[in-house]
Amino acid sequence: MNRLLQDWTFTQLGGGQGTKDGEWLPVTQFPTTVHVELLKLKRIPDPFLGRAEWDVQWVGESRWAFKTIFSVDKDKETNKYSNVDLVFDGLDTFASVVLNGNEVLKTNNQFLSYRVPTKSFLKEGENELILNFDSAFSVGREIEAQHDKYQLWNGDSSRLHVRKAQYNYGWDWGPILMTTGPWKPVSLQCYDNRVLDLDVRTQISESMDAKFTAVFTSAEKKKGFFSFVLKRPDGSEEFSDTKIPTDEGSGRISHSFPAGQLQLWYPVNYGEQPIYTVEVSITDPEGNVLDTRTQKIGFRRVRIVQDKLFDQDGLSFLFEVNNVRVFCGGSNWIPADSFLTTITPERYRAWLELLVNGNQNMIRVWGGGIYEADVFYDICDELGILVWQDFMFGCGQYPGYDSFLDSVQTEAQQNVTRLRHHPSIVILAGNNEDYQLAESAKLELDYSDETSDFLKTNFPARHIYERLLPDVVEKLSDIFYWRGCPYSGHGKDTRNPFYGDIHQWNVWHGTQEPWHNWDILSGRFVSEFGMQGFPNIRTVDHWLDGDRGERFPQSRTNNNHNKADGFERRLELYLVENFKHSFEMESYVYYTQIMQAETLAAAYRLWRRNWAGKGREYTAGALVWQINDCWPVTSWAIVDYFLRPKPAYFTIARELRRYTVGMTRKDKQTFPSDVSAAQFTIETVLEIWGTNSTLADKKVTVEVTCFDLYSDCWRDKWSKEVVLQANSSTEIHKATLPGQPIRTKLSQTPKTIIVSARLIDENAQVLARYSNWPEPFKFINFPTDTTVKAAVDGESITLTVNRPVKGLVLDVDGPDVKWSDQGIDLVPDDPQTIQAVGLNGREVKLRYLGDGTA
Repeated sequence: MNRLLQDWTFTQLGGGQGTKDGEWLPVTQFPTTVHVELLKLKRIPDPFLGRAEWDVQWVGESRWAFKTIFSVDKDKETNKYSNVDLVFDGLDTFASVVLNGNEVLKTNNQFLSYRVPTKSFLKEGENELILNFDSAFSVGREIEAQHDKYQLWNGDSSRLHVRKAQYNYGWDWGPILMTTGPWKPVSLQCYDNRVLDLDVRTQISESMDAKFTAVFTSAEKKKGFFSFVLKRPDGSEEFSDTKIPTDEGSGRISHSFPAGQLQLWYPVNYGEQPIYTVEVSITDPEGNVLDTRTQKIGFRRVRIVQDKLFDQDGLSFLFEVNNVRVFCGGSNWIPADSFLTTITPERYRAWLELLVNGNQNMIRVWGGGIYEADVFYDICDELGILVWQDFMFGCGQYPGYDSFLDSVQTEAQQNVTRLRHHPSIVILAGNNEDYQLAESAKLELDYSDETSDFLKTNFPARHIYERLLPDVVEKLSDIFYWRGCPYSGHGKDTRNPFYGDIHQWNVWHGTQEPWHNWDILSGRFVSEFGMQGFPNIRTVDHWLDGDRGERFPQSRTNNNHNKADGFERRLELYLVENFKHSFEMESYVYYTQIMQAETLAAAYRLWRRNWAGKGREYTAGALVWQINDCWPVTSWAIVDYFLRPKPAYFTIARELRRYTVGMTRKDKQTFPSDVSAAQFTIETVLEIWGTNSTLADKKVTVEVTCFDLYSDCWRDKWSKEVVLQANSSTEIHKATLPGQPIRTKLSQTPKTIIVSARLIDENAQVLARYSNWPEPFKFINFPTDTTVKAAVDGESITLTVNRPVKGLVLDVDGPDVKWSDQGIDLVPDDPQTIQAVGLNGREVKLRYLGDGTA
């Protein structure tokens, strides 16, 4: 019997700004946290609006209590069952649990669940349960004072001592909102016996033979039986075994299947996602069912391949699923809200469907948030999204004292046990950027040393990442463990581009390279990279909350809704290097969005070129930082807090289609003599390639048209048939750019030649298109006679132009529209049709580079 406890009230202990002393207020939902309830009661301003974040800091530094009164019927509960437990799925963070005046539990880790035997504390009739929460910030400061103050990026250094979602302390995209409360369900569970653990391991051989091993344990060693059933995706029975004795408290089953009998789970676009169900029940000797545990599983073979490569140093770092090597194009994921209890299953699904609809196949759960809700991974299983899962350590020099390690050990055991059955989870990584922090701070870090006692160094967390966590993962799962994100291994530091994964932040952070250099800023697997862009203007207006005086890019309020250090310098660096732009609000939003879109599309385009076939997987994945936001903000997200995609979302989606075409143009300067710099020639070289992520070769026609932006009559057009190699990039063309004269002086202005390429299949369908423009765009004098026509037919819009157009973004007045594409490049005689769900007859507004509004 499992009863969720409801009807809770809460109070601020000692009274204060939240409640009067002794005032208990009813909660509006459960589970919940304090901010959520105070907001609904209008006791605090909305911290997502204006600068009100700073008006609610007292909430996280106060003490709070939650209380419920529940009835117990001894005949139906405490006397009927041999065990009665209170189960706390999650308490945030430092709590004392008092049942009928008895303290039965103290907690110190947000990521843990707790089970407390309470039969002896319960009484017939009403029972009082109180959860007293201390301030995680204040307690963290006290713990820090007892130990050492460690180095970190982002937030208060005390966070390193507190096992709580680290982003609550503030990050370079998120506010400081220190949540507290019962953030997961609380239940009363009565039982005579129950399934304590269910561990199902699936093994698929290279020849696709399948095997599973299931180990299950009971809470009590009592007479009775386990029964085991494996059900197919359609619900029919695949395999079963019954009458396994529970006397010893455990059971084990193994079974093998020949290749082809079981349906295999594949990533999205590589196959289906069949989900099997395992069901284990416990019965007493008379056959009465005492408990049942079900678990969804998938059968797939996953390997992380680190092999030597042709022509380049280092090793590959790629994911292979069912013998298929997969280019992983995806996103990083942060918690979808500062207030976790407000995230519904529907919101999770909306986010993850956006990922899949954007042609992405991997998501990385970042190490400064939470081990996500079960429903998150269930949806990833269903949709075929590969999951890179970090352990919850981020950007810090974490401690290694005994109580901290004990808590981390339990945290790792619980969460690996909870998550291990998901077919979507393909890697567990020890931390986010902690090795990079250690390198930057010059901590004691010798990558060639694998034997020392790291707890005796000033980087004691190496013991966690290299001893504790891998031991837990190996014992409790078959998931591949990787020490960090990023991590190179092989004795190399995290900046090494030839091994492991890399966070490529030399665009935006670091050396602040031009985005055009992505091809020389690659890595074997780029697990983070990004560029900022403002969100939808509606989102900006939301946080401005009607304050028209703050509606300009550099206002205090807009600054408060961008948490990145030096963001104005960095935004303006990339803007001024590439665009002519204004500081009018809508214009500034547009130009940052187009800058972000161009930057990120270029990365995917150039790195997919590096996926050049077996033995030439020079870049095997790219995960943009980030897909989502936890509040309304200007950040690196490609979709804002309200699930409004930025243009970058669409440009990435185009670069991750099954078939793509890419181009670069580069100037080649040649000197006839080594002793003179005055004589030279400059030739512009155009290179074209295609990509094919399917597992079959594809015959296509490549159609290339060159336009002079200022000419109505000159064009150069050619086409040829090519075969795009399966699961690979294919080089198509390399030659001098048509229409571009050879230059002999730096004073000569190159012509503004736009190159449009399309891939066309045997049915004359356009599979992919891309237009390559000369850059930087700021040097282009855009013609004033350019016209863009938008022919509207219901919710379809067909776009045509008389001259090439760059970065077209569509909008309407009033409520937002769900667009099928944005950030569009157009050329004459190549109309494009997009969908606009919710247009409702409104006039379409068009914005593009050189439209006269900059």
